[in-house]
Amino acid sequence: MERRELLLGDEAVALGALHAGISGAYAYPGTPSTELFEFIEAQKDHHQVHARWSPNEKVAYEEALGMSYAGKRAIVSMKHVGLNVAADPFMNSGVTGVNGGLVVCVADDPGMHSSQNEQDTREFAHFGLIPCLEPANQQEAYDMVSFGFELSETLKIPVLLRLVTRLAHSRAGVVTGTQRSKNALNKTARGGQFTLLPTNARVLYRQLTDKEPKFLQRSEESPYNRLALPAGHHKIGVISSGIATNYFLEAARPDHGMPHLHIGHYPIPLDKMRALVNAVDEVWLVEEGYPFIEDQLRGVMGVHGKTIRGKRDGFLPRTGELTPGIVAQAMGKPGDSPWKPTINPLPKRPPALCPGCPHTDTFKAMNEATSIYEQPTVTSDIGCYTLGFYPPLNAIETCVDMGASISMATGAVHAGLFPVLCAIGDSTFGHSGITSLLSAVEEDTNMVVFILDNSTVAMTGTQESLSTGERLHSIVRGLGIPTAHIRDIVPLAKNHAENVKVIREEIEHKGLSVIISTRPCIQIRKKNPAEAKS
Repeated sequence: MERRELLLGDEAVALGALHAGISGAYAYPGTPSTELFEFIEAQKDHHQVHARWSPNEKVAYEEALGMSYAGKRAIVSMKHVGLNVAADPFMNSGVTGVNGGLVVCVADDPGMHSSQNEQDTREFAHFGLIPCLEPANQQEAYDMVSFGFELSETLKIPVLLRLVTRLAHSRAGVVTGTQRSKNALNKTARGGQFTLLPTNARVLYRQLTDKEPKFLQRSEESPYNRLALPAGHHKIGVISSGIATNYFLEAARPDHGMPHLHIGHYPIPLDKMRALVNAVDEVWLVEEGYPFIEDQLRGVMGVHGKTIRGKRDGFLPRTGELTPGIVAQAMGKPGDSPWKPTINPLPKRPPALCPGCPHTDTFKAMNEATSIYEQPTVTSDIGCYTLGFYPPLNAIETCVDMGASISMATGAVHAGLFPVLCAIGDSTFGHSGITSLLSAVEEDTNMVVFILDNSTVAMTGTQESLSTGERLHSIVRGLGIPTAHIRDIVPLAKNHAENVKVIREEIEHKGLSVIISTRPCIQIRKKNPAEAKS
């Protein structure tokens, strides 16, 4: 029975997955994708779905692929930079194909609201020869999941679903349907399908490339690729995609009368695009993220006799998010247009660590401990503690990607810097810091690694950490670091002098040290007052 629900874009995808009969959901938290998994996790018992956070996106993808191997449907979700981590299984899953349906939901972050780069996941789909769906609104986000699973099982290929921040984190009414029954356990993979020995992989890769005409045909027929082509020849035609279609329609009004191709299913429907281009003198490209469609249309030499307007020629900005106002201005709307962008009168306030955050006391101790040295180096990682870059702490110098703090510190030592310290959170350490520390252990690198154990994945909303408490200590001991140089501190003001002493002792140790700074995140304490006492 149909219902109407008010859902975030993330929640619409999650509910669509539950209604599509998934048996498993896998993810690592990362804004703006986190709420998708959290929605499924909250209902996992009711829907009898396996849903637990994975240690990183690569593991999550491989777990989902394993469920597909067994014939069941699975969804794996992450933010755009998480797909970098999962790139190895993602690329190879196009070659293996799937058994049960596999939908990969990736949330891009144009404008870098909470990310270290802008990245367009459509490029990854194109690179991996994997079909991609891009919803324009929350209703399509819900509907596309079921469509994606059917497409995945029909074509025996993973299907990527691309969201962007504005859609993932905004709400709209969504008409929902009923839940489909789950797939039966059915391990019927072809011989060698999931064993990528070169002899198998060559055959499978050829089969993948042979599927490309089918992918294109399904795209041409897709209800999510819509061409409106009024009779006759026109001066201007518009190609838009995903959420950017809404911005175009808001600026141009639905009765604009221009030839218009909306793309929500990739690969790009070439016949539809060719029909629009042939009917106009000038093509406007309106898309969120990279100039992905624009670049494929332009090619190397452009389109003879046609003017192409988009992000490459400054028609629209190359970076940041689009808005209806930006699109309206590009279209030449008057200055007093109701679509004119509004000016935010609020002063800019850089993000800061929460009052009472344990990281503040850790960084204060690190700052004082290193103040006696001429040129200390402190590398850092992805997490709340990255905010230690800002005044008044000014405590860190680098933040590149998950796990890079330890690896970059190692390289800095190799270059001759001293002293070198690095900071990484407990969850990030479990995500991709362990392997970096393995390298440092092998060489007994002369540096101090701080693992900031606040018992949770704090920056994305206090999700479960898989490497905290005694488990974290066991991991560090198991890597082979001498117990004399695994030190514990409790970051509180009353312990400041003792913490500074411990840090200086380990800086002067000629070799590798690990200092575990343990105190629960203040947000956990707010939610659960009975949590760890200090």
